[in-house]
Amino acid sequence: MSRRSRRKKYIPKNKKKSSAANDAARSRRFLIIAAVVIIAIVATVIVSYILDNNRKNGIIDSFEDRAALIKSEALSSDILDEIGENPAGEDAEYAVFLSLSDGSERANIFSGTGKSLDDAWSSAYGKADAFVKERIYDAVWLKADVVNSSQSMTDAELSSALSESTEQYFRYGLALKPDFSEALLEEELNCAKIYDYENHCIDFEYLNKYLQKAGRATVSLLGGEYTAFTCVSWFCGNDGKVLRLQDGELSYGRRSIDPLDADFARAICLDSSKYLEQQLKEDGSFIYGYKPRFDNEISGYNILRHAGSIWTLVIRYEMTGDEALIPKIESAIDYVIDNALIYSDDGESAYVFDADDDEIKLGGDGIMLVALTEYMEALDTDKYMDIAALLGNGILSMLDQSTGKYTHVLNPDLSVKEEFRTVYYDGEASFALCRLYGMTKDEKWLSAAEAAVGNFIREDYTKYRDHWIAYTMNELTKYVKNEEYFTFALRNAQENLDRINRLDRTAPTCLELLMATYEVYERIIDEGISVGYLTSGFDLDYFLETILNRADAQLDGYFFPEYAMYMRDPAAVLNAFFAREDGFRTRIDDTQHSVGGYYLYYLHYDRLVDLGMAVSR
Repeated sequence: MSRRSRRKKYIPKNKKKSSAANDAARSRRFLIIAAVVIIAIVATVIVSYILDNNRKNGIIDSFEDRAALIKSEALSSDILDEIGENPAGEDAEYAVFLSLSDGSERANIFSGTGKSLDDAWSSAYGKADAFVKERIYDAVWLKADVVNSSQSMTDAELSSALSESTEQYFRYGLALKPDFSEALLEEELNCAKIYDYENHCIDFEYLNKYLQKAGRATVSLLGGEYTAFTCVSWFCGNDGKVLRLQDGELSYGRRSIDPLDADFARAICLDSSKYLEQQLKEDGSFIYGYKPRFDNEISGYNILRHAGSIWTLVIRYEMTGDEALIPKIESAIDYVIDNALIYSDDGESAYVFDADDDEIKLGGDGIMLVALTEYMEALDTDKYMDIAALLGNGILSMLDQSTGKYTHVLNPDLSVKEEFRTVYYDGEASFALCRLYGMTKDEKWLSAAEAAVGNFIREDYTKYRDHWIAYTMNELTKYVKNEEYFTFALRNAQENLDRINRLDRTAPTCLELLMATYEVYERIIDEGISVGYLTSGFDLDYFLETILNRADAQLDGYFFPEYAMYMRDPAAVLNAFFAREDGFRTRIDDTQHSVGGYYLYYLHYDRLVDLGMAVSR
């Protein structure tokens, strides 16, 4: 046999040995890989367990730490002196409520009573602590309420009190039984629509729906007598800062801001304008608003309020310089241009058409024109100047310059629908004309605005307490140094200071009126303009006091977490402004008007203080 053939026999033997070795090697590799995988899985499980345990422990520790911080203040000797003996009545003696929210759902509330405040706290805390540990509930917001006063109230007395209160302004909690075994905070009763202001009673259906969803015992029958109560309260968020909340009639249950300075005003403008930015949809329209008690979106769409909200986004751009805002603002502008403009047959005029009401409102042209001019000025561009001029012509077509009176509402075919609708349209249109003159220096806009202002003065529009008139006069007096205009501008604020100070609601446009008027006052002083009314009628100290009062009062309509936590979806309304008297309505214009006033307050705060405005209330 040749050597070659012997190799052929030899080679298969080597191959068999090699295959067996390879199989063994593969087995070893598989076992190693399997071991590594098992070790990795076990390690992952261990790490996950540790992390989960740490998370759970962190959540529990955080709750316990913050509860301890609040307890140290709520059970202090000063508070015991403040609330006196048996503030919850003879049956309950002392009562404590702890409200917990993770920010995504309505607060969970736990109450306790006792023969001492410490006993009442321990009872409420024990229930809350058990809830947190059982659910591993991340209570990012913790609020404590200690009853400080109570009074018996019959059905008839409760009915009378509700009938005399503006909606949502009866600021008392209610115990359905004297021992507080069935008791609800004021926030629960108003935010869950349990107080029925229309029929002046407790809404039994809403009460039991609320109790059932909260996992609490429902009520089979309401007695004829209740205990109405108020509380002293504290709030603590994840930052670990304990805030004593106010207990005034209008500011009840929200934090005190002192000093209400430029830094705070800037922060609230940024937070609120960010909220508004987040309401902007991809097509350029806004989520119009919410009825937050049950997280219902508001139906319908008002294009005027859309236009006003564009202005707020421009303010945000001016404050932040965030270039990412530009396409968003332009999408909101383009939404109006693409969906809501009607043109005259000759193509010389444009009108903002409100599809919901099938009509053209003078104010629509006015507010949209203001938004466009504010945008173009902020970005130093003339991008929308052609549209602005068409809108300006639309306003002129609705103004009788011989009388200074506007036609307020047109049909889609441009025929007259209503000669007068609301005084606000007059100021909105005139302010827009002044803004357009400021950008173009075309006298036709200025002369038209002056014709309208002449009518405002003759008809004494100060009686309307209209912020748009204040904006108009502020803008007009930049260009026309007429003493009559300056006097009218100052009177528009001065003659309304008493009414503004007596207001029992937030009324955010009041701060806009005051701050626009302040800019007029500043112009008079800085330019040395002679205005007799400054010394014969204008009360600077009272004016400054009113500015600070309104800047503070407006916060009663702001969703700080301590009030947002009682809504169905707190995160949906946090940092928005609301109208308490309209079911806590949160609409884009509520935030727009509020930001407008606080922005001017922020810009001028230091000068206001220099003039004598108090730093602290």
